[in-house]
Amino acid sequence: MASVAAVLMVTGCSPSGTAVSSPFAPPAPLEHGPVNEVKVRTIGGLGPLLVDGQGRTLYLFTTDVRGSPSRCYDICAVQWPPLTLPPGAAAPIAGPGIEGRLLGTAPRTDGTTQITYNGWPLYLWPFDRSPGQATGQALTNAGGRWYAVDVTGNAIGAH
Repeated sequence: MASVAAVLMVTGCSPSGTAVSSPFAPPAPLEHGPVNEVKVRTIGGLGPLLVDGQGRTLYLFTTDVRGSPSRCYDICAVQWPPLTLPPGAAAPIAGPGIEGRLLGTAPRTDGTTQITYNGWPLYLWPFDRSPGQATGQALTNAGGRWYAVDVTGNAIGAH
């Protein structure tokens, strides 16, 4: 386990878009909503924040630039899977509490389409295993800091 932690702390992202398989087992579905739905859930201590259709907390990466495509590829995207449109989906779904005008998409170099909110590409943290978890909050990893996203599309707790 220590070696996994070491990998998590010292690896970075590159813009190459090279596919890397994940050493993390995907979490079981938490709720039964579509994965391309973005909605609001209140999580203790953080308040209302964005989650996907399965109830998983969504994060932004401070190395990304608002309004630009993701900078998280390779091992970064393995550790922090981007929230992408599933095959056949034309657009993200604005769930309860979401301002539809803030919801968007950005192309990724691997050919997928990443869901954005207020211009920020959105990501998941595989160690959030159940609704109400935000274990990636304010984590420094993969070349930047990660924050849960509030209903206005800004990082919760970033200074």
